[in-house]
Amino acid sequence: MKATATAHPIQGLVKYHGMRDPELRLPYHDSISVCTAPSRTLTTVEFGATDEDVYVIDGEPVEGRGAERIDAVVDHVRALADLDAPVRLESENSFQSNVGFGSSSSGFAAAAMALTEAAGLDLTRPEISTIARRGSSSAARAVTGAFSHLYAGLNDHDCRSERIETDLEDDLRIVAALVPSYKETEQAHEEAADSHMFQARMAHIHGQIAEMRDALRSAEFDRAFELAEHDSLSLAATTMTGPAGWVYWQPRTIAVFNAVRALRKEGVPVYFSTDTGASVYVNTTAEYVEEVESAVADCGVETDVWEVGGPAEIRPASDALF
Repeated sequence: MKATATAHPIQGLVKYHGMRDPELRLPYHDSISVCTAPSRTLTTVEFGATDEDVYVIDGEPVEGRGAERIDAVVDHVRALADLDAPVRLESENSFQSNVGFGSSSSGFAAAAMALTEAAGLDLTRPEISTIARRGSSSAARAVTGAFSHLYAGLNDHDCRSERIETDLEDDLRIVAALVPSYKETEQAHEEAADSHMFQARMAHIHGQIAEMRDALRSAEFDRAFELAEHDSLSLAATTMTGPAGWVYWQPRTIAVFNAVRALRKEGVPVYFSTDTGASVYVNTTAEYVEEVESAVADCGVETDVWEVGGPAEIRPASDALF
């Protein structure tokens, strides 16, 4: 009753914001993202190896709200498998967490994948996505991988993720611009509906979803990532006008935005995207990635180049963390 799994974090393209049901983490509306590789989370779980549940991430014990979110996933798997054994869960990230690069998405996706395997459950990835969603709605899309669509709904039959097939997978390059800045994503979700911009976002988000799916299906790079850029601005408008007035962007975030727009004026296919954080995803193609990375690095930020990552996967026993 032991298993190891890996998953890639997501970049939100049409991002969800706010939860209709915080316990089941049911979002108000659909969302679309793309997984980023080789950044990944590796997670090993084992039932019955300890006297009580033990959670460790990057060598540090998890307590408080973080443990409660893991409990939601673990308890659901135990209920599905009719188990009562305690769980030992250890997880490692290959990238910095809590900086706007989706560590909760890969973390809960890898955990859900490993837990279902260790519990002996025979489930499809869309079904596993409903388990991962209980920890993080974004994790549902990290389970199905690549470009994925999480449907809104009021139950696990409707609110699950499916993969979108597109020819953009091979050519997309993502320059990750690291701007470390502490963030409170969960709190921002909690107050999303209190923003006077929220209803405006809800009014246009369904059209954005349809446009993004169509752009991906027809492999229109500029159309897809222009939509992602504008959605980042829409998300920020909603976040910044909530009760707490969250402002995640930092001066170097804006510097990257300006560098991207300058490159675009020169004819380079490049677009920025942010989730709820100061770090920036800079989307371009393989042909231009070196030029783009150089321009982004000139903004004084640490960079990395990522490609499209696949779905969550079970790893061999030799990869286990314990």
